[in-house]
Amino acid sequence: KYLFMLFSFPSPMFLGIGQMAATILILYVSKLNKIVHFPDFDKSIPVKLFPLPLIYVGNHISGLSSTSKLSLPMFTVLRKFTIPLTLLLEIIILGKRYPLSIIVSVFAIILGAFIAAGSDLSFNLEGYTFVLLNDIFTAANGVYTKQKIDPKELGKYGVLFYNACFMVVPTVIISFSTGDFQQATHFQQWTNFLFVFQFILSCLLGFLLMYSTVLCSYYNSALTTTVVGAIKNISIAYIGMLIGGDYIFSVLNFIGLNICMAGGLRYSFLTLRGNSKPTQPEDEE
Repeated sequence: KYLFMLFSFPSPMFLGIGQMAATILILYVSKLNKIVHFPDFDKSIPVKLFPLPLIYVGNHISGLSSTSKLSLPMFTVLRKFTIPLTLLLEIIILGKRYPLSIIVSVFAIILGAFIAAGSDLSFNLEGYTFVLLNDIFTAANGVYTKQKIDPKELGKYGVLFYNACFMVVPTVIISFSTGDFQQATHFQQWTNFLFVFQFILSCLLGFLLMYSTVLCSYYNSALTTTVVGAIKNISIAYIGMLIGGDYIFSVLNFIGLNICMAGGLRYSFLTLRGNSKPTQPEDEE
């Protein structure tokens, strides 16, 4: 974000390509030096990884399409729907069970989001559609990542490496077709050492962010990872009310925002107390 603000870099998808390339390079060199371990490529790898690459593409495209069509606070609130969707998919796909206190806090987030979205005076159907699609893809990505990082499958490093390998070429094609790649190559700051340094740093930090997200899911749950990511946007929602000029105040909208944020904080409190550890079904150890 700092890169886009400081240099007005016009190509977010090109930056995504750089982050994938950094992920491939870092993990491949680390594997050669026996720092990390993941399976060598064989014909079973695409089957094991499916459907993560497809989900990643949908997540990326819907995310880029939604950010510019909604006010910042409303975008932040609607992104909270990722949390109940993740909860639902974990129950369906992973067979997990959560205590009532966790479910109540999640539904408090849903209630707040409904109140805030229902009173949004700047209603944008296209923006709402894209951001809700983004929620679905994000939830599916988190749950399937949790499933695939099992050491018996690909492991956390294998998921990161092969997902980047399979997606870098399709992302380049999409970038070409949308004109994003051409805008990046014609950008005038490539001779600026400070810009090049920060671009490379952004690629490395992008890898670190993806690794941190996978690591959080590995040691916790996809739901906890989703909530932690949503909590960081609390300050963004309130700052967006004061700056940016696109927030239209209403009492119900403000109440909904606060209920949504309170539900997220409640979940965090329960997590710190250790009550968020999912209990397995009775037929599992």
